[in-house]
Amino acid sequence: MLRSLKWFRKEIDVKSWMAAAVLAVGAMSLHAAPNVQVVGLFNDAAVLMVDGQRKLVRAGQTGPQGVKVISATTREAVLEIDGVQRTFGLSRDTTAAASVSEAKAGLSVARANNGHYWVTGAVNGQTMQFMVDTGATSIAMNESQGKRLGIDYRVAGTPMVASTAGGNVSGWRVKLNSVKIGGIEVLGVEAVVLSGEFPTDALLGMSWLSRVSFKEDNGVLRLESKH
Repeated sequence: MLRSLKWFRKEIDVKSWMAAAVLAVGAMSLHAAPNVQVVGLFNDAAVLMVDGQRKLVRAGQTGPQGVKVISATTREAVLEIDGVQRTFGLSRDTTAAASVSEAKAGLSVARANNGHYWVTGAVNGQTMQFMVDTGATSIAMNESQGKRLGIDYRVAGTPMVASTAGGNVSGWRVKLNSVKIGGIEVLGVEAVVLSGEFPTDALLGMSWLSRVSFKEDNGVLRLESKH
């Protein structure tokens, strides 16, 4: 009977050790690689969604949970996760805060090193690069840019005077048939064409921005249609 009891206790000890080992393996699995999605791609930067945390991470920098961006283009990003490098394409952002109706067009823009946001769009079907400026009342461009776009501002425009950092500048208020940024198109947009070479870069002002939804978060500007 004593021998049987000792054997029983030994069997219990073995089973306890095995159970502890299983728990240890389970604990290791809980420390598995984080859930990583790439929800925005730019040249030399990517917007990562790591375990629900969203952040713009530039190439060579480390983001949430130690995920490092090795390189990035507008098509894919190479990430280092727990010492292993993997290539990621663009994932769909499924978080509640960033979810977008499929019927809505959207665009994410990374902030440039100079602190500004730049977008390339089309004005009346002609390509135009803009600097996003929420302080500008309307889209603004200089005469050279207006002529390149084929805008007959001297005939069709309304003369006006604009107040700028350099003083008052004469110009013309015009109506653009279409301004499209990414997949977001806005029709009948007010703009001004200013005399001379100011502004050097065309400004995407509130006459367009007020008709879309926009939000800045961690160095990324999200533009989204309202319909």
